[in-house]
Amino acid sequence: MRARLLILASAIGSLGWGAVLPYQYAYAADTRDWGALVAAGASSLFSIGALVAAPLAGRLADRFDPVRVAVVAQLLGAAGVASLVLADAPGLFLAGVLVFGLGLSAAVPAKQVLALTWSSSDDRRKVFAYKFTGEALGMAAGAFLAGLVVDLDRADGLDIAFMMAAGGFVLSSAIIALAGRLPFADRLAGGARASAAETSDPLSTATGSIGAIDAATGAIASVDLDGDGHADGAARSKGALRVIFAQPAMRWTAVVTIALALGFYAQFESGLPAYGITVLDVDPSAIGLAAAINCIVIVALQVIVVKLTAKRSAPALLMAVGSIWVASWLILSAAQFSPGIATALFVTTYGIFAVGETIYSPVLNPLTAQLAPKGMVGQTLGTIAALQTAFSAAGPLVAGVLLGAGLTDVFLGMHLAVSALAVFAAWRIKKALSREPDNARRDPSTTVRVQA
Repeated sequence: MRARLLILASAIGSLGWGAVLPYQYAYAADTRDWGALVAAGASSLFSIGALVAAPLAGRLADRFDPVRVAVVAQLLGAAGVASLVLADAPGLFLAGVLVFGLGLSAAVPAKQVLALTWSSSDDRRKVFAYKFTGEALGMAAGAFLAGLVVDLDRADGLDIAFMMAAGGFVLSSAIIALAGRLPFADRLAGGARASAAETSDPLSTATGSIGAIDAATGAIASVDLDGDGHADGAARSKGALRVIFAQPAMRWTAVVTIALALGFYAQFESGLPAYGITVLDVDPSAIGLAAAINCIVIVALQVIVVKLTAKRSAPALLMAVGSIWVASWLILSAAQFSPGIATALFVTTYGIFAVGETIYSPVLNPLTAQLAPKGMVGQTLGTIAALQTAFSAAGPLVAGVLLGAGLTDVFLGMHLAVSALAVFAAWRIKKALSREPDNARRDPSTTVRVQA
């Protein structure tokens, strides 16, 4: 029940993203006549907010109840986006967008920790898959509804989208808070089930990953294996990043995340449309059709793909995603030599990318959590999310420079190479996990003490 409420809350919360972000550039640059510099600065500040907030919020989700972290973060985002209604100067608008980005991004690792806490190992991929699908639908619904009411010819023409986004965050926060306050017996049963699942999960056991479930809060708590009343002592003596990336498998997981982000997500909104319009001579209306096809494929195939891949290892599935990215860029490369069917190939490629997304979304976060150091699940998820955001934010700049300079082959070749790197990195994860020594497995008889 709690996982279903989290999926619903995630879908409603993503309305804000879909309602505001597609229109904010044109609103700032043209409607308010603040110029391209302010509009681009707003996008950059949003990404900076994400980079700052995700690791910090992940750390807070490890130390405190992630329900409270998610609720407070989303309410902060609601305040930020609502303040844009009153922003009548560039500085105020930029400040509001920064707070919007902080709140939206800070909620992500906390909700990921909740998805892990409120699911067993048997249905964890399913929960993440449905959560991803719900967020995609929420974004699409937000963009569609805002498109019906937004008027970019008026200074207050985006106010309704701002309030829609704020309302979505508030409602999402209320649902998460409700889920966190379900009867004690239900939380206790869920916690016991998840703890039992983790004990029987070979990968989780091998890597000392997801901490014990606190029956009172439903939170993933720090695990004390060295008997000193704190989380793993290594985390105190080393920097957090050194602890997180101490394992080879975790380092290669970061490489996979960056490569797959660069290989598609970084180009979804700007690089691919620019390539389609400037090189393939695709009609702008086909860009919208391609994005719609991407969403439709995700919704149609997500459940089927989860069932088909349920017994497959995470590294093998990530290798498949990288291979799909490679195939997609090969098709995009071939499209420039087939002008008669270039538009069809372009739109089809978005659908092929979507197949990879349905595999990627249920796998990466559970794998990251399983590899996370004890007591640092949220911080690890936040760090990986920040890496993905950083490189995704750099993607449009790279595309603009290369395509603007007429270096189409470099643009295509770079993304083929990055996608191939993702396949190699996923293979290295598989090799690293297969070399996990037997004596590194957690001893089931070890006394585990949950921090208060």
